[in-house]
Amino acid sequence: MDLHTFLFVVACCCALSLGAEEESPGRRFILDSFEEAKKIVDAAYKYSRDESLARVRRDVIKPSDKLRLLKQPARKTREAVRAADYMVQTLRLISEKAHHVHKRSINATNLLTQDELNTIQHLTGCTAQTRPPSCRTTPLINKYRTITNVCNNRRNPLLGASNTAFTRWLPAQYEDGISQPKGWDLKKMHNGALLPLVRLVSNRILSTADADIESDREFTFMLTIFGQWVDHDLTFTPFSPSIKSFSSGLDCDQSCERSEPCFPIPAPPGDPRLKPGTCLPVFRSSPACGSGNTAYMFGGNPNVREQINALTAFLDGGQVYGSEDGLAKELRDLTNDGGLLRVNNKFLDNGRELLPFTNVESKMCATRQKILNDTTLTEVPCFIAGDIRVDENTALTSVHTLFVREHNRLARALHVINPTWSSETLYQEARKIVGAYNQILVFKEYLPHIVGPDVYNRHLGQYPGYDENVDPTIANVFATAAFRFAHLAIQPIIFRLDENYQNHPKFPSVPLFEAFFSPWRVIFEGGIDPLLRGLIGRPAKLNTQDHMMVNALRERLFAFTSHIALDLASLNMQRSRDHGIPGYNAWRRFCGLSAPKNEQELGVVMKNTKLARRLIELYGTPENIDIWLGGVAEPFVSGGRVGPLFACLISTQFKRIRQGDRLWFENHGVFTTKQKASLASVSLARIICDNTGISRVPNNPFRFTSPGRFVNCGDIPAFDLTPWIETKNSSIHHSDIGNEIQSPSKDLLDPEDPQDNLVHKV
Repeated sequence: MDLHTFLFVVACCCALSLGAEEESPGRRFILDSFEEAKKIVDAAYKYSRDESLARVRRDVIKPSDKLRLLKQPARKTREAVRAADYMVQTLRLISEKAHHVHKRSINATNLLTQDELNTIQHLTGCTAQTRPPSCRTTPLINKYRTITNVCNNRRNPLLGASNTAFTRWLPAQYEDGISQPKGWDLKKMHNGALLPLVRLVSNRILSTADADIESDREFTFMLTIFGQWVDHDLTFTPFSPSIKSFSSGLDCDQSCERSEPCFPIPAPPGDPRLKPGTCLPVFRSSPACGSGNTAYMFGGNPNVREQINALTAFLDGGQVYGSEDGLAKELRDLTNDGGLLRVNNKFLDNGRELLPFTNVESKMCATRQKILNDTTLTEVPCFIAGDIRVDENTALTSVHTLFVREHNRLARALHVINPTWSSETLYQEARKIVGAYNQILVFKEYLPHIVGPDVYNRHLGQYPGYDENVDPTIANVFATAAFRFAHLAIQPIIFRLDENYQNHPKFPSVPLFEAFFSPWRVIFEGGIDPLLRGLIGRPAKLNTQDHMMVNALRERLFAFTSHIALDLASLNMQRSRDHGIPGYNAWRRFCGLSAPKNEQELGVVMKNTKLARRLIELYGTPENIDIWLGGVAEPFVSGGRVGPLFACLISTQFKRIRQGDRLWFENHGVFTTKQKASLASVSLARIICDNTGISRVPNNPFRFTSPGRFVNCGDIPAFDLTPWIETKNSSIHHSDIGNEIQSPSKDLLDPEDPQDNLVHKV
């Protein structure tokens, strides 16, 4: 270390110990550290981008590449992540130099004054990422959501907005107290025991042969896939954009060493698939600005790493429309004045619309099924939608397609009854209705089946009204663990059924692992009707303690070749450790449930002494059990499909989402009384009828019943749009919402502001 660096560190320590407020002499060093960090991050990003582009253009892509590319930050999210990486690496360099002087680990935030931390935030771009916008100049925020949901909460404009950090309901538990994942040091003791390798836990607790699964007698496969649909409206945690270590430069795919952002899953002894000494490559989740460095604007621990949520915290149809302005605009059909969403310009599904293709050149969805484009044979591209995971499996793709069609159906109908409405008004009104659909379906038809009627009535029940003091931000534990319960309700087969709800003779059901990233199956193999019939006409897998996760997800995830497939169970547990999520008992206590101290008490909670014994053999104590595993291992609550712990966490999150949403469909002034009465009739069954060639459906598509008890679509009430007819006294019409800057309404006025008081008087 040079003399200048040494003097800086000494000066910072002295200033801190003396409580000095004067400017530190190390400003030049801060600038140098930032420039060095910027070079490191930019070089890693460039290498990773070039390498990634090369990989996605190959004929065969490794499963680990598919997952990483699926979880890449894009657009504004990438900007936010880059700023956070600049910040983290700047502080790392400062800490390393301080460690060189003091011969002990020192957190950089303890060396720097608040003024110096503010300087670093400004240099890295984190200040711009966490600065609340002015809601006075945001167009029509009282009437329509912004795409990012900025200004949903007018007092805290970033609350629940996309590209902000997850919140925490319990303090993080990192190995170094700051950012190091649990299990980073394989020899570190936790509560007197070592943490088991996640792949070992997956092998011993979750392994299920596909032939041994039990199907759910009460609920359809639609309940499972709809849960995935809902999750993709609420949470997306991007991986680090870098595929090599920031500090050592090693390639995460070429080494099993743990070095930020590389957090591989080692193969345990005797693994049936992975060779000794090998690992599954895993990348850490991207950090968020305002974490691991300075006080997070909404009250988080100033020194702890947080992760970024690229989506909004609201049930707003973001998986249809996008969660940032650039993508939202790309998804719109701006070639006409209909307020429509873009659809495929090459293919139709029996005369109905399909999702548009992405413009990104890649082989992510390459399956050697060729299409004729002029005179050139090319691969079928991936579809594009409001959420990047649209192509993850064809069942999910079918639901995406269904709601894009519904938006366009509504926009066309609104145009008929209001021919003077602009394209922007048609788009916004149709989007607003589809957002309400999602809220209604989740609360009326989905959640009661998941958390059970008792928990639902106790924690959710009737709408209490909007409360701006309620934080709707998605909790880290919800995104990382609780709402991943449905991974154990996934069948190993994607069912495709004919008009009689029998196996389709021309397009038979396919193994799940052959339905990943295969949009060509939708285009060339019957469209979405057979897939939707398979979802509503076949049962979900039943999660049992003896048969948890199918091998399609544990042993063949994203595998199309001999390349090493991923393991979803291991990934879920590794992700919780990466995020510093506390263990099983901590969350049981958070929910007011008993916290088992030993094998006997755990056996009572699990109602299974053998399972309790295996868990204690692995973890040593219930305190250490990974939260996701403990949650999915619990027996179900009455009438639900999760145990008491996840019923608590899921209902708590949705309670906050609803009550903290100023634009929730039931809130006063969002819809008229007549419009809300019309929305009360919304059903998933009717949406399927209106947008497919399916003529008979179950009244409740989530309830598994015999096709003989299905109803004709003509017997299901149609959605009534007459309350949306514009009258002379209504104020729905706006000629150019996208560009218009509105004067502040009374609801936006600040009574403490003299100018606002003047407006009141006028």
